[in-house]
Amino acid sequence: MNELVARAQAEGLQLTGEGGLLQQLTKRLLESALEGEMSDHLGYDRHDPAGKNGENSRNGKRSKTVVTDIGPVEIDVPRDREGSFEP
Repeated sequence: MNELVARAQAEGLQLTGEGGLLQQLTKRLLESALEGEMSDHLGYDRHDPAGKNGENSRNGKRSKTVVTDIGPVEIDVPRDREGSFEP
């Protein structure tokens, strides 16, 4: 974490505000959690051959804005073919 903060400061990236480090970390954390939920929902991990030609599978992503304490964060929410994934 200290490395990220040092790199952000060296590159002139703000910690807070639009496009800041906190927003980027929040985006990555939320998207990672959603991918984990999708894997659990489908019963296999991303790129796992077990999901090939199955009944339900991943079907792209859609954008969503989440309002957080650090401001709005736009995330990509995974979709499934059946439309049954509800994060």
